Amino acid sequence: MSAGGKKYSLAQIDASWTAVHQATLLFVVAGDNILLIRKKRGLGAGKINGPGGKLDPGETIVACAVREVQEELGITPFSPKAMGELRFQFADGYSIHVHVFVANEFSGQPIETDEAIPLWFTTAGIPYHEMWADDEIWLPRVLAGETVSGRFVFDGDTMLAHQVSFSDGLSPSA
Repeated sequence: MSAGGKKYSLAQIDASWTAVHQATLLFVVAGDNILLIRKKRGLGAGKINGPGGKLDPGETIVACAVREVQEELGITPFSPKAMGELRFQFADGYSIHVHVFVANEFSGQPIETDEAIPLWFTTAGIPYHEMWADDEIWLPRVLAGETVSGRFVFDGDTMLAHQVSFSDGLSPSA
């Protein structure tokens, strides 16, 4: 949990914590199906995840979420619904504050781009074993309509600690 002697803990991801980057994840859900991506580059390259990325200067969080889906999949999601926030601190010092959205409608046909390969799954068949370790903790509940607030400490791909709460008041943690 350390980088150059500095250790990170969940307690440090508090009101005074500031992430290196603000980012988004937007999950497109159509009935019992979810559109995910296999990332080709950047943080999480090779993993399956929702489309998303870093906020550009002067951009709103919602505009970022829509833009990232357009860039990564060639489709435009409509009426993205904010479903929560996730704060990630990595042992190497990198940190990212992710705003999570779900959209149930979109226009266009998903296409492969330089950034991502589109993959449809049933919501019951999401391949969590190919995703970040935290996704299995919160994504099923977000897809069930709950909002999430989470804090995570990672060392590379390994989740060292987490604390997650949901809109219904349940607070599972490890």
